[in-house]
Amino acid sequence: MTEETTPGADAGEQAPHRGIKSYVVRSGRMTLAQRRGLEEVFPRLGLTLEQGRLDLEVLFGRRAPCVVEIGFGMGGSLLEQAQNNPETDFIGIEVHPPGVGKLLDDVDKAGLSNVRVYREDALRVLDDCLPGESIDTLQLFFPDPWPKKRHHKRRILQPAFIERVRRVLVPGGRFHMATDWQPYAEYMVETMNEAPGFETLAQDSDYVPRPDFRPLTKFETRGERLGHGVWDLIYRRCD
Repeated sequence: MTEETTPGADAGEQAPHRGIKSYVVRSGRMTLAQRRGLEEVFPRLGLTLEQGRLDLEVLFGRRAPCVVEIGFGMGGSLLEQAQNNPETDFIGIEVHPPGVGKLLDDVDKAGLSNVRVYREDALRVLDDCLPGESIDTLQLFFPDPWPKKRHHKRRILQPAFIERVRRVLVPGGRFHMATDWQPYAEYMVETMNEAPGFETLAQDSDYVPRPDFRPLTKFETRGERLGHGVWDLIYRRCD
């Protein structure tokens, strides 16, 4: 999903991008629909780093709430949200070509105009493309937990990443995370509670019930049958 970079680049200034990646780009065959999404739809609905800092009102042709999802996988959840919330604009960020292609193909066939997609490293998008205080919600659903201790440094949720999220969220904006791995959920709580500028929306525990607006994935449905848990966390920018 992301590659560690130096935060705080000014608009129009490229920050140096290097460090530890929190994702692995997997190769594999693509279907005709996925290839169509990349080759035919991406030129219309895709975004690139070279476009620089976005003007969201110009990009979507309106002033509307904007949701960014990092690591949308095959795009099913993001597609459903966009269909159910036509009054909201959505930007998806994903590095895996089949997922990008599938989402774009599905979005185009559904005739949606409220979705744009980056096939880029999320940290570079946060640093170089998203204006400060422009995003209403940032979603991070089921990121790689990197369970082995020696790989914890690869986890996307690190203090520098959280500060990037805080920068792009509007005051009162929400950072919504979900994971199906309890040790990572506990790590998320610990890390977020130490981060300045955020407060949890959880009341009776560290977690919130799955909101109705987050679609239940096939993966979760199968996991529930097997007795697996899923933990949702929602924090609000409070500074």
